[in-house]
Amino acid sequence: MTSAVFHYLGPACAVLLFARIDVLGVAWLRIASAAVVFAVWRRPWRVWGSSTWRQRRLLLALGAVLGVMNSVFYLALDRLPLGTVGAIEFLGPVLLAAVGVRSRRNVLALLLAVTGICLLTDVHLVDEPLGLALAFGNCVLFTFYVILGHRLAGDGGASGIDRLGASMLIAMIVVAPVGITGAAVTVTTPVLLAAAFGVGICSSVVPYVCDQLAMARVSRAAFALMLSLLPATAAIIGIVVLVQIPSWLEAVGIALVITGVAVHQERSETTT
Repeated sequence: MTSAVFHYLGPACAVLLFARIDVLGVAWLRIASAAVVFAVWRRPWRVWGSSTWRQRRLLLALGAVLGVMNSVFYLALDRLPLGTVGAIEFLGPVLLAAVGVRSRRNVLALLLAVTGICLLTDVHLVDEPLGLALAFGNCVLFTFYVILGHRLAGDGGASGIDRLGASMLIAMIVVAPVGITGAAVTVTTPVLLAAAFGVGICSSVVPYVCDQLAMARVSRAAFALMLSLLPATAAIIGIVVLVQIPSWLEAVGIALVITGVAVHQERSETTT
């Protein structure tokens, strides 16, 4: 639940920074500030030295996914409401579950999610085709994050957080070529830098650490069910922080996606 709140509270505050800082600059600052926190807190470079090459490949893959996912997510937020982007984000995990477990329950979940996404797409297709393309790109990347995050959590909560920190350092390097120039304005504006640092803690430290601790303690099926909180919190935070009031059609679409995420069934659930 803590992850669900902070997962979109940070991005909502980031949207407010778009007027002063380039979008990719905000994305890099989010990642860089989180990387600094992990570096001071966990010293994640020690994990890299003690990891096997297979584990290092996982760290590199997750780092690349985190970097690109956060950048694409912010580019989508610059064009679409937070609730819409948050709902589209979850089509991937539902589709992945439906492919892995071919049950009537998952067919229903997929139909609900797809119907909800179609309603949201219909609302924004004419005005923001690029925004929708970016939102669907973020959806694919979020699916990879869930898969890689579970692998990362396999050795327990503390180990997962250390390796998450190493992946965040990699993500900072990945995004630096496109984000560091836009972030340069904060060098002469300490208030903006402090705000961006706060966004990083809210967006990439608190929720990702909570995810790792949760993934290490609950089954993939239980965690997947809890993900249904995220589209709901995205819509609520979008209303409260950004005053992005959804139309009735958008509200129905988001509700269908939330229901689909809650209904879908992961593979591990069938063996318990």
